[in-house]
Amino acid sequence: MKSGLPFKPKGRDSRRAVARHMEADSNLCLGAFIDDKLVGVVIGSYDYRGKGWINRLAVNPEWQRQGVGQHLITNTEKILKEKGAVVVCALIEERNQKSITIFEKLGYVSEKSILYFSKRESEDV
Repeated sequence: MKSGLPFKPKGRDSRRAVARHMEADSNLCLGAFIDDKLVGVVIGSYDYRGKGWINRLAVNPEWQRQGVGQHLITNTEKILKEKGAVVVCALIEERNQKSITIFEKLGYVSEKSILYFSKRESEDV
């Protein structure tokens, strides 16, 4: 993956999972194009309890730091707010400093009191 993000081919990144998400919330799967070239993507979701999620954000390294990620995030926020979201969240791995920086720049704050737990069948899911 050009973006350098972890790829989970048997889980959230499988063709089936992405297709199912696109069917359920196609307006929350956004792409950024420059000269007809896909340079960034974002996948959002809404939990119908007033909380929206920015689940996956990826920008081709050649186009990072040029506003592509900000554009994708702000457009996703707009769609989530139209759906009723009053809180928009993103889970970011500590080592992903580029994502931390962009979300902080857009007014997101780290919630240090929350621990994320997962139980996985394998590292690929």
